[in-house]
Amino acid sequence: MFLMIPVVSIVGKSDSGKTTLLEKLIPELKARGVVVATVKHDVHGFDIDVPGKDTWRHAQAGADIVFIANSEKTAMISRTRRGLSLDEIAELAEGADILITEGFKKADKPKIEVSRAERSNDLICAADELVAIVSDQRFDVDVPHFNLDDAAGLAEFIHLRFLAGREAPRG
Repeated sequence: MFLMIPVVSIVGKSDSGKTTLLEKLIPELKARGVVVATVKHDVHGFDIDVPGKDTWRHAQAGADIVFIANSEKTAMISRTRRGLSLDEIAELAEGADILITEGFKKADKPKIEVSRAERSNDLICAADELVAIVSDQRFDVDVPHFNLDDAAGLAEFIHLRFLAGREAPRG
């Protein structure tokens, strides 16, 4: 039976520090033995393939799914008729313990909002959507607050809230 991995979204206004937080948070989770998958929400459209290269040529020829692989990593480029849900993306994250998103503020997943006073004094999420706030200011919301530099504390919170008791023997 497949046990859906937890999905947690790191959200916030543009330039609030989401990516910087993830760069600090991921190593903290890894140090706790957590296998981390991430997904970045991109509203502008993207292309990771290089025009003229072999995989790009495969896709141009009509391949619906193109893989590129070596001894250290594998990437998959897949055409979709619609955007995948976070649950569908989580199913693709085979072997991961948690999927952490950057963005996806409209998705129905627990959210940790990042806010910096120099960017805004308001949150983008409703209080009932949030499980934590990472900020250099306080908000009147009854969830744990973490300083922008407290990646270790946030990692411990995520581990206890979403991963404790889920560990299964790896085979």
